[in-house]
Amino acid sequence: MIKDERPAPYDPGPGGAPDAFVERAFSDYARYVNDSMVRLWRFTGFNTLEWTARGATITDIHGQEYLDCGGYGVFVHGHNHPRVVRAVRDQLDRMALSGRTLPHAAPAELGRRLAGVTPGDLQYTFFCNSGAEAVEGSLKLARGFTGRPGFVATEGAFHGKTFGALSVSGRELFRKPFYPLLPEVTHVPYGDVEAMRQAVNETTAAVIVEPIQGENGVIVPPDGYLTALRRICDAAGALLILDEVQTGIGRTGKMFACQYEDAVPDIIAMAKALGGGVMPIGAFSAKPKIFSLFDENPYIHSSTFGGNPLACAAGIAALEVIEEEGLLEQAREKGRYLLEGLRQVQRQYPGVIREVRGRGLLIGLELATEGVTGMMISELMNHHVIIIHSLNNPKVIRVSPPAVITTAQLDAVLAAVGAGAGQAAAVIDELV
Repeated sequence: MIKDERPAPYDPGPGGAPDAFVERAFSDYARYVNDSMVRLWRFTGFNTLEWTARGATITDIHGQEYLDCGGYGVFVHGHNHPRVVRAVRDQLDRMALSGRTLPHAAPAELGRRLAGVTPGDLQYTFFCNSGAEAVEGSLKLARGFTGRPGFVATEGAFHGKTFGALSVSGRELFRKPFYPLLPEVTHVPYGDVEAMRQAVNETTAAVIVEPIQGENGVIVPPDGYLTALRRICDAAGALLILDEVQTGIGRTGKMFACQYEDAVPDIIAMAKALGGGVMPIGAFSAKPKIFSLFDENPYIHSSTFGGNPLACAAGIAALEVIEEEGLLEQAREKGRYLLEGLRQVQRQYPGVIREVRGRGLLIGLELATEGVTGMMISELMNHHVIIIHSLNNPKVIRVSPPAVITTAQLDAVLAAVGAGAGQAAAVIDELV
C-alpha cells in the first residue's frame, strides 16, 4: 500500500503570517503576472491562496478546506492521488526530462496503453503538453494527410486559444481580437446534422467537434449525432476529429465520451485528466494510415517537452488507477446521484436554475441570467465549494467533481448549491 504523505501545514517562516504572505503574493501577481486577474479575485472575495490538496479537497493557506468541483475536467482522479504521485516521484529519481536523442521507454508504454483504451483502430499517439497543443497537432495532421484546406467546426465550441485551436473555436469574444485567424473554417450549429451535411464537401480536411460541449455550457448533443457525423465525413472523404480534452479519460463515465455511441474518429485529442491530476500532458491519437504523414519525416511535428518521462509516468499510473479502482463506474454512479440531486434543487428554485444537464461527472447548471452566475459562485465559495463558470456561456456554471469524491461530500455540495440558489432567489425577489 502506498503511503498517502501529507504536506506540512503553512510555516510562516521569513514571509510572516499567512495574511502577509497572501498580500505579498497578490502584489507580485498584480505587478508581474496579471493585474486584471488580481482585481477579479479581490472583487469576488477570493482573498486567499490554495496551499495543499488531496482527493476532492483543496486546503487554503489559512487551513480552510474547500470541496473542488471545478478544475476544468483535470481531476478525475482527485488531487495528488498517491499512486500517481509515487509514479512521478519514482521517475523523478531516475530521470526527470528526456535528453531527446536516445529513446525513452515511458512514451512507448503510455502509447501502447492508450491504443488499448481508445476507440476503434486508433493506434499511434503524439504526446504534447496541453489540450490546445493536442488540437493544433490534430488539425495539422488532418491537413497534411488529406491535402485539403478546410475545416468545419461548431458554434459555441471551445478547442483552445492558440491560433489554430482558436480558429475552430466558436465564440467571437475570444476570436475577434486576433483576426485574421486560420482561413477556410466554417462554423455550423452544434447538434444540427443537416447543417453539417451542407457544410462538408470535397475541400474539407476534417470536421472537429466535442462529444459534449463543455465551455459552451455542457451541451449534450442528440443521440446519434456523432455517428451521423462519421457517415458525413466518410461520404465526403473528410476526417473526423473528436476533441475529448475535457470529456476524455473517464470524466463522463466512459474512457471517452464518444464510446456512448461507439463512434470511432480518425483522430482523437486528449489532455487534462490524462496526467492523473498531477502532471500536465496532452496527446492526439490517430489511425495508422493517417499517421503515415510521419513516415517520410518523423520530425514533421515535434515538441521538446512532449512525451517527457514525468508526464508519461503520470499518464501510465492514471490509466492504471482508472481500471483498478473502478473510476469509470464511480463516475457514472456518482454522476447519476449528483444529477438527480441538482435537479431536485432546480425544481425547488426554477427562477434561479433553468436547467440541469450533463453526463457522468460533467454537469452544467443553466441559470436565469448571467448576473446570477457570479452570485452563485461567490455564495458557493462561502460554503467552501468551488464551482466554475463556462467560458463560452456565462449563464452556465459547471459541477465537475473528481470520481473519488464521497457520497457525504456530494451531499455537502448539494446542500451548498441549494443554499446558494436560495440566496439568489431572495435577491431576485427583492429586485422584482
